[in-house]
Formats: sequence, structure tokens, C-alpha cells
Amino acid sequence: MTVSPGGEATTTLTVRNDSDIVEAYTLEVVGDCAAWSTVEPARVSLYPGTSEQVTIRLAPPRSHEVRAGDMPLGVRVLPAEHPDRVVVPETTVHVEAFRELRTELSPRRRRGWLGARYRTAVQNRGNTPVGVALAGRQAGEDLKLAFTPDTRSLEPGESADVRLRVRTRKPVWFGAPVTWPFEAEVAESGDGAPEEESERQKESLAGEFLQLPVFPKWLLIVLAALVALLVAWFALVRPAVRSAAEEAGTEAAEKQVARGAQQQGGQAAPGAGEGTGGQGTDDGSGAPGTGTGTGSGTGTGSGGGPGGGGQHSETIDVETASGSEESGTYKVEPGKVFAVTDIVVANFQGDEGVVTISFGERKITTIALETFRNQDYHWVTPIQIQQNATVTVSVTCEKPGTPATGKQASACRQVLNVSGVLRDLEPR
Repeated sequence: MTVSPGGEATTTLTVRNDSDIVEAYTLEVVGDCAAWSTVEPARVSLYPGTSEQVTIRLAPPRSHEVRAGDMPLGVRVLPAEHPDRVVVPETTVHVEAFRELRTELSPRRRRGWLGARYRTAVQNRGNTPVGVALAGRQAGEDLKLAFTPDTRSLEPGESADVRLRVRTRKPVWFGAPVTWPFEAEVAESGDGAPEEESERQKESLAGEFLQLPVFPKWLLIVLAALVALLVAWFALVRPAVRSAAEEAGTEAAEKQVARGAQQQGGQAAPGAGEGTGGQGTDDGSGAPGTGTGTGSGTGTGSGGGPGGGGQHSETIDVETASGSEESGTYKVEPGKVFAVTDIVVANFQGDEGVVTISFGERKITTIALETFRNQDYHWVTPIQIQQNATVTVSVTCEKPGTPATGKQASACRQVLNVSGVLRDLEPR
């Protein structure tokens, strides 16, 4: 007999009492069919020489656990009075095959710049082995869809996970995200599939890939804002800052010179007069100081009476081409001694390089230009520079800076102001 999973079939069995007594018989289905088969009625009582038909009802579930094919059906007939005379008549039941695939695409939607990975779950819920083939479809040629592997053989109840890789053929650089719909198709194939194409089971799973742009809109907005800020800085803020720094440096240098003059003014002899040089004369005029070297030097001072000394200052301006070294000097006049109490060095362009300041053979300091704009030094005990000795400013220019005009200078430029007391050399 034949039965379909999920359906029902019946057959009959005749029970006859060949004994000489009244006998009761218990009937029970045994074997592989017992789980889904019943006997109605399950117990009969017969007089000697009589018989009765019972119905065997078969109802296999539609499940992969009930394999397709032939299987034995046995009914055990157990007499109540003579249990040793039990019999088990048998027959064969043919369970028809059915095919059922369960598929799932996970996740249904993913996002990325160039591609994404998906998982395709396939389960054979039929009662016969089946082969499956997987393929991807997409309207157009914008996506590449690849299954690994693209074919599988599944036993009844067996499940498998197949990886699906979706990749675009080109990136989206700017703009809005692009949605690419596609389908993953799972179909029966191989020896277990029906011969007719129309009878083969197919499942189509819809999915989407959301392709993101490489550069989002907010990044373009941020870049535009940064460019605007940089333009505003170089065009407006930086020149104003440089101008303010230069003015502050110049003002500080002037205040320092004035303070040194006030400190030394009290030491001058009464009746001292104003002069333009470093040496005082009887009429109060001073001889002008001189500078040597590639820099230029100017000087001012106040003179005292004969043999006296007065406040004196010199300015050395050194201009140096990029990649070269230049020096500016001031030479103390014969018969004079210059007692230095203060120096101020200005780097108002923001040049890069090295400046070295020396008094005669004595090196006072070496400073990297990029570390300052205005630098000043003061001594309680003056440094004595003897006659014919020099105050030397040596500059090595590595890179000219940018002054307040906003245009890079063609050469480095440093200014040194040195002040103190210029007096006559005491006779020996």
C-alpha cells in the first residue's frame, strides 16, 4: 500500500479464532510505522470458529523524519488465553516522497562603501535527499554576486549556511547613498531533482545593498569651513598679530633704553650737557659713536665734564641674505671705555637662524632666532669694553620671516641696541 506524508491511508486485517474457546485478542502495530499507525478496534473477542475485520489507519506526518521509500508494517495479535500463540502478520508500506526547502537571507539589508557579506541559510525539510544550486540576480551589471559554495547536497532535515558576497563595480565618491536591490535564488538541482523543470522547487530571496559615498556631505562642509578659516587667518588675523608684536617689541626696547638712561643720569657730574657722541667735552657736546661691518650703527649719549662719562647707546642693524652669515659691529673709540649695562635684540620679522652677540673676545650669548621676537639682557655690574674693542652681532640666516605686511622678507634682519656708560680711559 502507498501513503503520502501528511495524508492518510487505511487497510484491513481479518482476525479469526480457530481455538475451541472464546478468545480475546489485543492488536498493536509494531515496527517503523508504529509511531503514526493505529488499529481500530485495538481489542476484539471472538467465539470459536468466528472472525472479525479490524482497520489499520496510517497517517504519517509531513516531516523529514519520515523517510521516503518502502518500510515494513507489522501488527502483533496477542491472544489473552494463549499468549504463546502470538502472531505478527506483516506487509509493506510505500511512503511517497515530498520536497520542501526552507531558505533565509540574513541580513536582508546591509551598507558599505564597496561591498558586504550576507548569509544564506538552506534547510531540506523534505523526506528525500536533494541538491541545491544558488545564484544571484540583479537588474543591470552594477553588482557582482558570488556564493561560496554555489551548490550543496542536503539529506532530509540537514541545514547549510552559504556565504554570499555582494560587491559594486565602482565606488560612489560624493553625494547621497545608493540602494542596489538584488535577489538570491535557491533551486533544486542534481539527481534528486524532478526531471520536469516546472516541478523543481525554487526560492527567491530579496536583499538590498546600500552603497555609502566615500566622502559624506558633512566632510565637505567641514573642509570648506577650514579653508575659510585659513584664508581669514592669513588675510586678516596674522598680519594684525605680527603688527601688534612688532609694535610691542619696539615699545619695550624704547622703554628699556629710557630706563637705562634714567638709571645712569644720576651718576653724571653736575652741569653735564647734552651731546650726540659718546665722549663728553667742556661744552657738553659728545662725539658720535661709529659702527663697522655689514650692519649699520648709530649712537646717542650724554656727556659730562672733562674726564667724565655719560650715558651712551648704540644701535647695530644687520641684514643677512638667506643661507649666508653677516656681522655688524660697533667699535669703542680710542681713549674710551664702554661700560655696558643693557642690551635689547629685536627679531621683528620672525626670521629663523642663529644670532651671536660678542663683546670684544668675549661671547655673551647665542640665540636661535625662531625662539624670540624681542630679547633683553641687563647687568648690575657693567661689562667693560676697552678702547678699540668691538660689540659684534653675527647672524646666520636660515629662513627669512614674514613681517606685518604679510609678504615674506627677502633677507633676515636683526637690530641690537646696546647701552651703558661711555667714559674716558683712566691714565696709568
